[in-house]
Amino acid sequence: MNTMWQGCLADTDYFEIRSSGGHDYGIWVTTPPGYDPATTPAPAVYVLDGNWAVGMTAPLIVTQLDPMQRIQPYIQISVGYAGDDAQHWDRLRNRDLVPPGEPIAKELIDAVEAGVQAGARTREESDAYLAELRDTHADAFLRFLTTELHPRIERDYGTATSGHGLFGYSYGGLFSLYTWLTSSTLFDSIGAGSPGVTGENSQIFTLLHELGDRLPAAQLHVTLNEQELLGDLPIYQNLTKNTATLLHHLTARNATVTSTVLSETHVTGLQASFLSYLRTCRAQ
Repeated sequence: MNTMWQGCLADTDYFEIRSSGGHDYGIWVTTPPGYDPATTPAPAVYVLDGNWAVGMTAPLIVTQLDPMQRIQPYIQISVGYAGDDAQHWDRLRNRDLVPPGEPIAKELIDAVEAGVQAGARTREESDAYLAELRDTHADAFLRFLTTELHPRIERDYGTATSGHGLFGYSYGGLFSLYTWLTSSTLFDSIGAGSPGVTGENSQIFTLLHELGDRLPAAQLHVTLNEQELLGDLPIYQNLTKNTATLLHHLTARNATVTSTVLSETHVTGLQASFLSYLRTCRAQ
């Protein structure tokens, strides 16, 4: 990382990796203050949507030195897109973070169309955004994280053998739920911020039904935002309603799950959600 970026994101390395599926990813690795893997190897926490999230989440690595509420040591691995793909991260994430066969809610289509009418997206951009949602591969992305990326992180940064975490927000939160419900063995704790469960027929409910009484051992922490719940945007109303339904199902089964509602909007909630995950799942 060059000196300008190094000054903004201290103790952060950057590299690019091509997955076995031919996709290029940018990886930011932020180590704890004074990290020495030879004496105190730390677990990895994978943060999705790195192109957007790294600047808001990586600086929170200093919480490991907070004398008021210390967080357990961790290495943050922010996963985003590299090269020409970086400028298209907000649609490529649909391909990687959404479970296979996930229905596209009418409210989401309406929200994308409203963005076109407001000038936030061009018609071409909105068509490309929706096209990615018709061919989704969260299963392939999860395999990339666990069988391709993590072994490299483990080798190059001397991580601990257990205690790893995953955090995602919005569609990243949907991916977090997918990862938890498919019982991935890599992660001991998973944070799902405002997960994009936009339809009552989401694959998330199918996966929950298929689990039966077999619930994952990993700790799950879910956050929602007040303005999603109380605002007048149908897409966010759906998200909160369906996530609440999922939480009711999980708590009725005595799942290892916690949740909280934050005083944020969908756009401003990412950093607060990540901090809530750290405080709940990784407090020392």
